Amino acid sequence: MKVLVLNCGSSSIKYKFYNMDDESVLAQGGVERIGLDNAFIKVKLPNGEKKQIMADLPTHKEGVSLVFKCLLDSEIGAIKSLDEIDAVGHRIVQGGDKYKQSIIVDKSVEDGIEELCDLAPVHNAGHLKGIRAVDSLMPTTPQVCVFDNAFHSTMPDYAYLYAVPYELYQKYHIRRYGFHGTSHRYVSQRVCEILGLDINNSKIITCHIGNGASVAAILNGKVIDTSMGLTPLAGLMMGSRCGDIDASAVTYIMDKLNLKPQEMSSYLNKESGVLGITGISSDMRDIENAAHEGNDRAQLALKMYNYRIKKYIGAYVAALGGVDAIVWTAGVGENQTDTREEACANLEYLGIKIDVEKNAKIHGDEAIISTPDSKVKVVVVPTDEEIVIARDTKELVEKAGK
Repeated sequence: MKVLVLNCGSSSIKYKFYNMDDESVLAQGGVERIGLDNAFIKVKLPNGEKKQIMADLPTHKEGVSLVFKCLLDSEIGAIKSLDEIDAVGHRIVQGGDKYKQSIIVDKSVEDGIEELCDLAPVHNAGHLKGIRAVDSLMPTTPQVCVFDNAFHSTMPDYAYLYAVPYELYQKYHIRRYGFHGTSHRYVSQRVCEILGLDINNSKIITCHIGNGASVAAILNGKVIDTSMGLTPLAGLMMGSRCGDIDASAVTYIMDKLNLKPQEMSSYLNKESGVLGITGISSDMRDIENAAHEGNDRAQLALKMYNYRIKKYIGAYVAALGGVDAIVWTAGVGENQTDTREEACANLEYLGIKIDVEKNAKIHGDEAIISTPDSKVKVVVVPTDEEIVIARDTKELVEKAGK
């Protein structure tokens, strides 16, 4: 079976095309900086070379169309016809209470994802565009949705409930869901393989740090808490999202700026975070470059960004009753060495000792970056959400006999 995986992030789309007989990757690439200047797709060729193509990509719709164009390209693609794709798997951020496990797509599933767009305003609409693009191009090809919140469904009620009247949960399902579940699931399993840990007897903190960012506390292979909430807005400071904020500050801002609820949601999701603090960009590479050039607000944004990650690490050490490993993954977590160093600094009293020199050399590679005598292992694990999605897609399609 050959499976195409589409993984749409808040400003990016990753794609991989797999031969699931041996899980080999036949084609792969990624669209970056959607909605920003200098957007592009980077395709990895079979010989290991990378080809970058600049494009105008105002929304995810244009990004998905470009992915299909590259797959069909005679020079850099892997197929001559879309009929060669047996199934398509999609990462879906918000499944709410509707979807706690992966599912084959039909009209009701598409409608369900659309109904949940209010809970994930940056992501779900983009996912739906990807699904419908496949519908129009390959109407008979089975598609599978893999939901980010499914891995977090093991959280206990005292962790996922908000301290608001209980009937809001009963009537409207107001609760913490958590996201980046496919990434947290993959890296928590992979780090146990690297370190020789028994996942059923482990305490792991996973830090998925990208344009969207979240931290999870994983006890014996199951999530007990995570930083994102009802939507992907909560928790850490992110590229264009504010993260945790006093609810009274939200109503105060609405009053001062005369904003309606949806306008305020857009303000917090798309105009805040490091973009809001710096006024430069939502891309951490741009912020890091500006900080190195002496930009005061870029330096401030990095301090805020790293400090909040440190706070969540400390909180989850407490929640877990200790920690065996801290995992860094996603675009920033895998590549931005200063963030890893700053977030782990001065935590020696918890048994966390980072090897500064080794950390500075690791950019996107799998590596242990803690010192040999560190009681807690700090590990960089490049995420592979796509293989998780591909495996679930293959399993469900084969079971359905499609």
